[in-house]
Amino acid sequence: MRVAYVCADQGVPVFGRKGCSIHVQEVVRALGGMGMDVDLFAARPEGAPPPGLEGVPFHGLPAVHGSDHAGREQAALAANQVLRATLEREGPYDLVYERYSLWSFAGMEYARAANVPGLLEVNAPLIEEQAQHRVLHDRAAALRVAERVFAAADILIAVSDEVKNYLKQYAGAADRTHVIPNGVNPDRFPAGLAPSLPGPPGTFTVGFVGTLKPWHGLGTLAEAFATFHRGVPNSRLLIVGDGPQREPLLEDLSTRGLLAYTHFTGSVAPGEIPGLLASMDVGVAPYPYVRGFYFSPLKVYEYMAAGLPVVASRIGQLADLIEHEANGLLYPPGDALALAGALDRLHRDGAWRGRVSQEARATVLCEYTWEKVVRRILDLANLAIPARPCFVEARN
Repeated sequence: MRVAYVCADQGVPVFGRKGCSIHVQEVVRALGGMGMDVDLFAARPEGAPPPGLEGVPFHGLPAVHGSDHAGREQAALAANQVLRATLEREGPYDLVYERYSLWSFAGMEYARAANVPGLLEVNAPLIEEQAQHRVLHDRAAALRVAERVFAAADILIAVSDEVKNYLKQYAGAADRTHVIPNGVNPDRFPAGLAPSLPGPPGTFTVGFVGTLKPWHGLGTLAEAFATFHRGVPNSRLLIVGDGPQREPLLEDLSTRGLLAYTHFTGSVAPGEIPGLLASMDVGVAPYPYVRGFYFSPLKVYEYMAAGLPVVASRIGQLADLIEHEANGLLYPPGDALALAGALDRLHRDGAWRGRVSQEARATVLCEYTWEKVVRRILDLANLAIPARPCFVEARN
């Protein structure tokens, strides 16, 4: 079976380090692992293919540059002609899988014209994101593209209930929308992996992984760690990632006298993440309250696959993934004292922390691997592939 995977989003470097990049890589890798011949169509490769994707045929789409926002939007729209022509030239394909992007519709319309399944993965309400966090010149045109691509897709895959709710506003989309959260590649997180950045003996490490953006709740994390550190002075904060909130976070931690107990790695390659997670005792996802929280955070799946107890905000899909006090801990968004209390509880009770860790890992190994995710997606298109049983690790 030949599959065309399309990612026309200029902001997604398909061979890069961002969470969206890992998402693309893992879905392509999982499709290939099921014996499918995958061609990758993308506007932004950014570097060489990562391990396991070297043999995937890559077809470049026009890159859009410049500071003229109106011109960029028109150029992104015009790229649909190139995508359609490239699909027709390189095809035929038995399936088209596309990651929804703001200005792309040609992939789903090609699939409909070719009478093959068109699966559209929707990760976010991109029109609202673009208008709020960047610049959207022609909102009406973006709405027309959304209506067009959602109508052409046979199946819409929402990564969370909130994304599904967003799609309900488009005519006919609700009945074709299915919620399938993100996943993790367990091969990256073998049991017993040695830490790559261990702290001094006896150190308790609180870890965070991600792009340092305003919606990640880093101020709450700094406040909570300050409270926790007063009671546990042999603790450290390990921040893996970089982004626009780095400087404000550094200033906050400096004001609190915590820089000596904090380690920033900066941006790292995906291959470095497992060893860094093995260097932590707990992983945090301190999201603030956001109305319509629609994320399906990859970091949390990776924390759990690495056998870390997770402390996360009780918000959105996280409240479905994490069973409080069983495979992780939940606390009210923005409540730094509650976050500090959860960290303290995990520190004080090492045996219980170990049980939570085991349950976290078992949850993702059984239910949330990328293989499982892609199998569920293919099932929707009546392309069922026999599933392998859950992998169950021996417990002490």
